[in-house]
Amino acid sequence: MTPQEKMRIVQELVPGKQITLAHIIAHPDPILYVKMGLTADEAETADAIGILTVTPAEAAVICADVAMKAAGVTLGFVDRFSGTLIVTGTVSEVESALESACAYARDKLGCAVCPLTKT
Repeated sequence: MTPQEKMRIVQELVPGKQITLAHIIAHPDPILYVKMGLTADEAETADAIGILTVTPAEAAVICADVAMKAAGVTLGFVDRFSGTLIVTGTVSEVESALESACAYARDKLGCAVCPLTKT
């Protein structure tokens, strides 16, 4: 390509208000906790990992608060820059926490919310 033929592409991220991933990992292998940077205590005491991806990213902090108030989960990770939220606890606690966070995001924040999945 000659300099005159070069095409310039500008990519821009314009996130909507949405939860694009809501997933529960029931009874994960303990090594998964370690690889995710979670503590050894969480690997020994938790039966499930819950993961949300939220935009705008700052809404992950709100979802973390709602999730922790809704059930006895432990906050594993929250990132206000990427919108990632990870909670741990029993399968029923994690499910209740994620359902509550998704409902709040949908009903109060006006987010589009994907279905909650589980493996």
